[in-house]
Amino acid sequence: MKLFGPLYDRVLIWSTHRLAPAYLGFLSFIEAIFFPVPPEVMLAPMCLAKPKRGFAYAGISLVLSILGALIGYYLGSHLFDAAKPLLEHLHMLDKIEGGVNTIRSLSNWQVFWFLVAAGFTPIPLKVFTWASGIVGVPLVPFLLGMVIGRGKRVFLVALAIFLGGARAEAALRRWIEPIGWAVMALLIGAVLYFAFRTFAG
Repeated sequence: MKLFGPLYDRVLIWSTHRLAPAYLGFLSFIEAIFFPVPPEVMLAPMCLAKPKRGFAYAGISLVLSILGALIGYYLGSHLFDAAKPLLEHLHMLDKIEGGVNTIRSLSNWQVFWFLVAAGFTPIPLKVFTWASGIVGVPLVPFLLGMVIGRGKRVFLVALAIFLGGARAEAALRRWIEPIGWAVMALLIGAVLYFAFRTFAG
């Protein structure tokens, strides 16, 4: 069953719209709070369409991701208990509680390095933004970790498209289905891992 190819084709259409930068910023913002689709799926075709603006697009995505991360942090810090029914409805509650258990086992600067490394994991950014707010991670290591962790992802996408051009996009399009299903499998595995840790703890 083809799922990710048609979604990617739709995003390619959105990426050529005159308001594409605004769409990218909005997607980056809400993905850090609750939305399941990572902004790279829109960033890559936008970089391909206008390679000279790729790094500017990456900057837009990063800034809005950090703003969204701050909202997620605030919600986790102040409204977690009130938001539990909504998070459970969005199937996010178990993942966030698993992230909380992981972050609680780390020191503040270990959290920083964890967030830096987390930029390359399939675990959604929103899990770490909410969990950091719930645990009360200080803002400085939280923000530094988020900037570096997310920044390296979006700027590497821009760099790969800048260097590889149409070949990089063609390779992504050719492998989008196995990549998409592999990420889904990794995400499910991560959820099961955190659920096991929560249950075992």
